[in-house]
Amino acid sequence: MEKDALTSAPQKDDASTQEAAAQPKSDADETLAQAEAVAEREAPRGTALTWSAVLVAVATLGLLGWHWFDTRERFAGLQAEVAQRLASSDAAGGEARMLAKQGQEATATLQARLIDLEAKLAESQSQQAAIDALLQDMTRNSDARLLSEIEQALGAAVQQLQLAGNVEAALIALQGADARLASAGRPQFLPLRKVIARDMERLKALPLADVHGIGLRIESVAAAVDSLPLAFEAKPVAAPEQAAAAPTAPDSTWTGFARQLAGELWREVKSLIRIERLDRPDPALLAPSHAFFLRENLRLRLLSARLALLQRDGAAFRREVQQSQAWIERYFDLRAAPVQTAVATLKQMGTAQVDLQLPTLSDSLTVLRNLRVAKETVAPAARNKGDN
Repeated sequence: MEKDALTSAPQKDDASTQEAAAQPKSDADETLAQAEAVAEREAPRGTALTWSAVLVAVATLGLLGWHWFDTRERFAGLQAEVAQRLASSDAAGGEARMLAKQGQEATATLQARLIDLEAKLAESQSQQAAIDALLQDMTRNSDARLLSEIEQALGAAVQQLQLAGNVEAALIALQGADARLASAGRPQFLPLRKVIARDMERLKALPLADVHGIGLRIESVAAAVDSLPLAFEAKPVAAPEQAAAAPTAPDSTWTGFARQLAGELWREVKSLIRIERLDRPDPALLAPSHAFFLRENLRLRLLSARLALLQRDGAAFRREVQQSQAWIERYFDLRAAPVQTAVATLKQMGTAQVDLQLPTLSDSLTVLRNLRVAKETVAPAARNKGDN
């Protein structure tokens, strides 16, 4: 722009010169003189302007050159940076493609593993279902075994009560059944535990009767029957020896000899004959060959008494004991110590109170049977549900 201003200034001076030539001739000289004066006056100013314009042009050209050079350098740097970035982007793209490929491969591997895991999961689920079914079967079987054990314990308690009359043994059996139910910890068996606890309280409330001890004493008497001496086997008690009569002088007469002979004959007859009462059937008069049957019948009496004791039949027990005592007193030698011991034992047992009303444990057995029926009813339904 400064250069255009410098070139426009001479053009304006020429135009003014031409206009002055066109004026009239008279004014030419004056005009010429003015022009020369103006030219002389404007010449230094035009030179200064020219040099200013040249300097401005040179500065402009330098500035443009520097700008061009700077722009070129920047463009080159930008181009290098773009190339570098393009190279980096190509490398990143290659790396991204490689990573994408690796990702695809990893995805394929993961999908294969996922399929494998799904198959294993399905297999494990089927195994878990089988295990659950097995556990349910085992639980049902364990419940059935537990009920069988409780039934055996209750059966043993009933046998001890009905056959042996042993309250202590029945209590032990019931306590074992209750402890087994407590260790199982099954809430469905609580009603059975309550009934068993009630039966135990009923047994504990019974008066104590040493049935076992009485039975042992009956067995001891029965075992001693073979060794008890019978009455007809007893030896007569030796009569006290009488003081020997003072020796007398033999009677030599005929009457004295006859009296002595009669006395000796009477003594011999007395030793051969024994007079006893036969108005009652005395067992001691049984023949010795009947001793075996006597002892066996007495032993049967004692066994009948023991059976009545186990059955808690007080009347039959006392009747058999009294009859056995009567037989021993009639058949056996009461002077012998074993016989006296047997009689005393039977007398003591005859006063024992054995006719107690024992509970039957029917409530416990009924609840147990109901639980068993419920288990047998539920088990097929649960098995069919598991199969479906």
